Amino acid sequence: MKLDYLLRGLPGHPVHPPLTDATIGIYTFATVAALLSALGIAEDAAAKGWVLALVIGLIVNIPTAATGTLDWLRISKGTPLRRTATVHLIVMEIATVLFLIAAIVGYPDGMDGVVGAAALILTLAGFATLTVGGWLGGTIVFVHGMRVLDLVEEPAHRAVSPVPHPEKEEAARD
Repeated sequence: MKLDYLLRGLPGHPVHPPLTDATIGIYTFATVAALLSALGIAEDAAAKGWVLALVIGLIVNIPTAATGTLDWLRISKGTPLRRTATVHLIVMEIATVLFLIAAIVGYPDGMDGVVGAAALILTLAGFATLTVGGWLGGTIVFVHGMRVLDLVEEPAHRAVSPVPHPEKEEAARD
């Protein structure tokens, strides 16, 4: 098996998108937990959940960013796709930094069962930025068609197969 398959995924089954789903889901939970705590709903438990989710989100973000960067490096320079992907990368880095600062600023209070105002604002800003970054990521796939194979007539058993078939490899080269 090619090392590239381990790092970037199989043709038609890239690694980056499912990692983004996990990362976005974790950060979304952190944002909801921060809001619940700030509203006084299960304040202690929600604040601790917020801290835990931010830490886990930051950890999961590492392979998510790494696989996204590997995909970005393969995009031809000077293309509209590269420009969109570069803005996506920058926006996602900003979101990560906002969540990191929120975790650093808010960790002590969060472990004491409180989400402070600064940490809440940073979390909300991180989530808003993450939302924009996710929109741009969707543009990369659904508008520009990056890593999408145009094999609409591929039989279902071959389409879902974890073994890369020659037609998938050929479509991935296009």
